Amino acid sequence: MDVVLREVRDTDLPVFFTHTNDAEGIRMAAFTAKDPTDLDHFHSHWARIRQDPAVVHRTVVGENGEVVGHVAAYGPPEEREVTYWIGREYWGRGAATAALRELLAIEPTRPLHARAVADNAGSLRVLEKCGFVVTGHDRGFANGRGEEVDEVLLTLLG
Repeated sequence: MDVVLREVRDTDLPVFFTHTNDAEGIRMAAFTAKDPTDLDHFHSHWARIRQDPAVVHRTVVGENGEVVGHVAAYGPPEEREVTYWIGREYWGRGAATAALRELLAIEPTRPLHARAVADNAGSLRVLEKCGFVVTGHDRGFANGRGEEVDEVLLTLLG
């Protein structure tokens, strides 16, 4: 799937909110807000990250102009991390891989880090296709599952 990245617009937020409240998306992402249905928290989170010049955050737009999801890089240079959320209706179509590749083209920091819950094979595949390599494992509490889960830590070096 071909995608383009653009600046986040206010009109994108309702789509992001819908995406981040999809039960299967929450399960797969695992590391989510404590209460994804809390609209006030959602809006305050987005207001905060949109005002932070250190966060590179983009809306992922599909071939027909539809909002497919969002992608970002954040954190201090030595710990800079990528994240993305693609609406479930676009899973398996290459949108996440295309979006992450586009982000990597505009985010110069290396190394870049990423993490995914160990059983999220789709996300791990996206990261590996984009050049990330497994550099470790961790365990942490995942709000999206209400329990501790195994994580895979990945790094993009060059």
